[in-house]
Amino acid sequence: MPTSLSGKVAFVTGGAIGIGREIALQLARSGADVALSWHSHEAEGKAVVAEIEKLGRRSLGFALDATRSADVTAAVRRVVDEIGGLDLLVNNSGGLLGRVEIASMSDEHWHKVMAVNLDSTFYCCRAAAAHLRDNGRIVNVASLAGHNGGGAGSTAYAASKSAIFGFTRGLAKELAPRGITVNALAPGLILETPFHETFTPKEAQQSMIASIPMGRPGYPPDVASATLWLCSREAGWITGETININGGQYFT
Repeated sequence: MPTSLSGKVAFVTGGAIGIGREIALQLARSGADVALSWHSHEAEGKAVVAEIEKLGRRSLGFALDATRSADVTAAVRRVVDEIGGLDLLVNNSGGLLGRVEIASMSDEHWHKVMAVNLDSTFYCCRAAAAHLRDNGRIVNVASLAGHNGGGAGSTAYAASKSAIFGFTRGLAKELAPRGITVNALAPGLILETPFHETFTPKEAQQSMIASIPMGRPGYPPDVASATLWLCSREAGWITGETININGGQYFT
């Protein structure tokens, strides 16, 4: 039986493009009303909102700098007020920002990477915790880099994503008495996203694909389907876990 999220309200950060876009659409296709934010992709975000509304679901889209605590708090309140509650939070905002080796890394770059990946997750979870209905769901999008250190020049990114694993476990314990689950995703090579199109040359992509036992890269629907399951009633006894999505490239 297909997963039904009828009556649920979801908020997906970074929901305008790539993985976030597909997550927002899959949640809507399963019956959820979906709010989404974007940082700099307004046209794409508005198109996702329109697509969700065509499915007969309520939607809300807006620009958000998820590294700004007060802005995140206001955004979550807006979702609750305008759509009417909150059941599902997907923290998808984040990014590599650039490949920089530690020896030449500035303090500014380090702090920006931590802010866009780790701080944003903390701010969103903190703001949502006060509003999530009992038996709600939180899904934090991390990365395979959090396990294996990532590629060249991505140590800061890997550190921020690894920290999300520990944050997820701790928060899972805090919210378990309310039936709220908190899980993380660790996608590997996911193509048709700005991340690898921007930071990973085609030659490096092909080398990575050659190391994947399943013989292909991942795509946004591969991540979205795992998110959908974690948001379902059927996954209600799964919490504090990291779901690896990498075609067998890495096991834990």
